[in-house]
Amino acid sequence: MTIIITGGAGFIGSNFIYYMLNAHPEDRLLCVDKLTYAGNLSTLAPIMDKPNFRFCKADICDREAVYALFEEEKPDIVVNFAAESHVDRSIETPDIFLQTNIIGTSVMMDASRKYGVKRYHQVSTDEVYGDLPLDRPDLFFTEETPIHTSSPYSSSKAGADLLAMAYYRTYGLPVTISRCSNNYGPYHFPEKLIPLMIINALHDKPLPVYGEGINVRDWLYVEDHCKAIDLILHGGRVGEVYNIGGHNEMRNIDIVKLICKELGKPESLITFVTDRKGHDMRYAIDPTKIHNELGWLPETRFAEGIKKTVRWYLDNEAWWQPIISGEYMDYYEKMYGNR
Repeated sequence: MTIIITGGAGFIGSNFIYYMLNAHPEDRLLCVDKLTYAGNLSTLAPIMDKPNFRFCKADICDREAVYALFEEEKPDIVVNFAAESHVDRSIETPDIFLQTNIIGTSVMMDASRKYGVKRYHQVSTDEVYGDLPLDRPDLFFTEETPIHTSSPYSSSKAGADLLAMAYYRTYGLPVTISRCSNNYGPYHFPEKLIPLMIINALHDKPLPVYGEGINVRDWLYVEDHCKAIDLILHGGRVGEVYNIGGHNEMRNIDIVKLICKELGKPESLITFVTDRKGHDMRYAIDPTKIHNELGWLPETRFAEGIKKTVRWYLDNEAWWQPIISGEYMDYYEKMYGNR
């Protein structure tokens, strides 16, 4: 099969490409990425010459370019990872998120309709559900939880999800949607919590933690997420949403302390900064549906996954060092410098 993977130079998309090349070497993979700040072509350097892989620099909002690509490649499956994804950036510039995450999704689905793809998969987020109270550990997000967004980012992803389901109901587009909890692992862009703390700690720089650091997230090792999407593509029911969660709930402050311990750094590096606007308190996913239907369960416990992740960043400074300069550092100062 030929599979188009949008956003494949980003964190989860690139991990998915590596996973699929290994799991399904008979398939042809086409990565489409605009290469914005979070898209890093060096991530894909080891596979650029593979005969069953192709990279195409394109914006998913560019209808002409997308249609030309579909005309040439005649894809069987589309997996849409392409998205603006950082909550803080969405608060600063919400219009960019609406353009990529909603308009871009509509262009990809229009092309999928026109060229008859067998499956269009929309990669979404648990953030579309809003948040859960800290004092109710018995509550979890299920696929039936109402959408209740908190940020321009989550609103744009919810809009894309609703549009995808509308294309399924109106046009019969064979859509599936997955909503995942927070991912971590190799190739994670340094503005996100775990890689930011690892890299800052390595340089003995302050570790900026929002509020009191008591916000809880459900952490999912990225390879486990990739396996889940593969199962949905090959066995998931069309028109369905599947929640993918790690059963690894952790407070932000505890993660930062764990990273300090792994790196042998003092907790005195931790600096509490002004909380994010509309900061969700707790995310927790119930993955019962994907387990019952497709047999998926997360395989990587957080204690194991964080060790592997820290080790990866220690071993791959050549990947992240060029990123933490220039535009990214200007953004970092803007977000954390005066808080």
